[in-house]
Amino acid sequence: MAEAHQAVGFQFTVRPDGVDLKLSQEVIKNIYLSGVTAWKKRAIQFKNGVLAGVYPASPSSWLIVVIAMMSSLYIHVDPSLGMINAIKDNLPCSRDYMSVQTRAVLSAILFATGLWLFLIYLLRYTLKALLSYHEWIFESHGKMSSSTKVWLVRLSLLHTFSLSESLLILFVPVYCQAYLESVRPLLDSQQYNQMEVLASEFKASMATQLQRYLILKSWWATNYVSDWWEEYIYLRGRTPIMVNSNFYIMDLLYVTPTHRQAARAGNVVHAMLQYRRKLERGEHAPLRALGTVPMCSTQMERMFNTTRIPGIETDIVQHLTDRKHLVVYHRGRFFHVWLYTGGRHLLPSELETQFQRILNDTSEPQPGELKLAALTAGNRVPWARTRIKYFSQGVNKVSLDAIESAAFFLALDDEPQGYEPAKTNSLDSYAKSLLHGKCYDRWFDKSFTLISYPNGKMGVNVEHSWADAPIVGHMWEYVAATDCFHLGYTEEGHCKGDVNKGLPYPTRLQWQIPKECQDVIEASYLSAKQIADDVDFHGYLFNEFGKGLIKKCRTSPDAFIQLALQLAQFRDQGVFCLTYESSMTRMFRDGRTETVRSCTSEAVEFVRAMEDNAQRFALFRKAADKHQNMYRLAMTGSGIDRHLFCLYIVSKYLGVDSPFLKKVLSEPWKLSTSQTPQQQLNLVDINKFPKYVSAGGGFGPVADDGYGVSYIIIGENLITFHISSKFSSPDTDSYRFGQNIRKAMIDIQALFKTENDKKIVENAKRVPLENGKKYI
Repeated sequence: MAEAHQAVGFQFTVRPDGVDLKLSQEVIKNIYLSGVTAWKKRAIQFKNGVLAGVYPASPSSWLIVVIAMMSSLYIHVDPSLGMINAIKDNLPCSRDYMSVQTRAVLSAILFATGLWLFLIYLLRYTLKALLSYHEWIFESHGKMSSSTKVWLVRLSLLHTFSLSESLLILFVPVYCQAYLESVRPLLDSQQYNQMEVLASEFKASMATQLQRYLILKSWWATNYVSDWWEEYIYLRGRTPIMVNSNFYIMDLLYVTPTHRQAARAGNVVHAMLQYRRKLERGEHAPLRALGTVPMCSTQMERMFNTTRIPGIETDIVQHLTDRKHLVVYHRGRFFHVWLYTGGRHLLPSELETQFQRILNDTSEPQPGELKLAALTAGNRVPWARTRIKYFSQGVNKVSLDAIESAAFFLALDDEPQGYEPAKTNSLDSYAKSLLHGKCYDRWFDKSFTLISYPNGKMGVNVEHSWADAPIVGHMWEYVAATDCFHLGYTEEGHCKGDVNKGLPYPTRLQWQIPKECQDVIEASYLSAKQIADDVDFHGYLFNEFGKGLIKKCRTSPDAFIQLALQLAQFRDQGVFCLTYESSMTRMFRDGRTETVRSCTSEAVEFVRAMEDNAQRFALFRKAADKHQNMYRLAMTGSGIDRHLFCLYIVSKYLGVDSPFLKKVLSEPWKLSTSQTPQQQLNLVDINKFPKYVSAGGGFGPVADDGYGVSYIIIGENLITFHISSKFSSPDTDSYRFGQNIRKAMIDIQALFKTENDKKIVENAKRVPLENGKKYI
């Protein structure tokens, strides 16, 4: 059998005269090629490390400076103002062993190196000073001041790349009244007065002390928020991460490149391997705001070969170097699949062959194997204890190590999913499948699980602690474009390329799971299933209008949607609530997110005026401007919530109790919202190919009696909403909320139509009639 032949790397026979060693030439060749690939990768990583270390200069610039200094010796010009001679006179080397000319050359090289390093740090300081200019983000859309234009020119002259050394360190904002302002519309007079008292007492007692510690951390750490945010918000959570933390991203909305499951998975996995290789080599084009301002990309470093490892008190994120295998789940079985052969990636056609072999495998799951992954869906403490007790030795440890060290996890599902216009709830079912599946067919601890459906659709479930949605969205855009426009398929729907039938077959992971462990697995599954069954999901495509019309109204699409959500929330619940909108802080080093508190006093005033108030258009403008300003403040490091969160962590370290901070951190976000970015890479012209767009992604409900809303603005004429809540709450209904969003969007758009009609009438009054004598 071919697979048995390939599986045996070498044989040996013990004879009386010694050991007769027989080596397989094919294996030796593969080992050699793999070694060459590994050393090439190390060389690339070393080169990238050198380039990053001397940024924004280059190694060749050092040679130029040295040559310039050496040339000055021969023309008897001293640009160092005597420093080269001073270095020469103070060299520790004995004059008896070094000629005068050699000492002069060495002195010139040392001076040139020092000058080169000085210029590097000067350029870095200049770059950071330029990046500290944030006025551009507060300017009106389509309008740019002269100072911003000059700033952009200066910044572009430095050839800014997305290297972390060039980014600003997130500063600690000063404590202010912004928090009290944010809760004013949500509290009655008595509650607000109580909150004012708590804030005043906090400011007078311990705020200054806590702030000093936080400032000290900001001087020492590259980001004073991100490490604590990852640890305390994500890794220390002991509740299930399925639904509560993990999120999902959908496939292309209208297009399915092939209906062959193995072929689509083959192309997508190969595209992901290409993306990983570019990532490791630093070849991805840097992300920039305004096409110039760099965004931090350090989150991308843990995209592959990463797993969240459960612990009793806290989890850890384990990131490994390049891994050459993938673990595939299909109908209760786990398979180990090599991704390399002969020092190269498997081709799409080869991957298709491997995945088809798994799909054709009719073997049964081993005892306890079917629902094994439910351990990652349940509570963290039972999973951590079970991992220590049953998976720390023997075949269980070997198999678990294979999963946790894999590049990522692939689930080959057996039930079709995807958007079908004729099917009312197709997006709802698709979203729930991506978010939690059957509760045992995704490895929720992996950085991401790639999900493949039998109708050719795909999707991704993402563990949240290591990165935020835009990071995975960046990869997914690259994969979709590469899959459809570069790799492609044959007329029969197979991957292009020859089929290599000599590849070793995927191997089953082996398990020895005792009855006691199976009981824990079942308990985790039942706990996870209860959570999954409670998720009320509604996916909604809003196509009455989109970004194109909103921008013609001279307002921010995000502000427009956020105010529509406030109007929908009030109509749905009859009250206003604390609203969370995620904003990124990646203009700072190691930046992640900040909160925009969208339920402002201006938004409340506008919503109340929508029923019957002639000033509602003006109130909308005021509320939209307020929201935009808050969003910009959050992006530029002047948000409220991350600062207060870190002050709370410092208070816990110091062992002091703050009723104010405790109150702030315990407030429920009954409306949690997030915008999924679109067209980060611009690899596909969606005006030319309008069908090649993703529906974005979503997340589970944050509050037991609230809504989670993710939205994506697609092109000029489509906005998708992903709405989640819980069936167990009698006050919420995801479909009903979707209808309220639709009505709110249309009602707000009608304001602009009414206002535009008024302007037409006013302008018409000033237009002369054809006779040129009378006016309307």
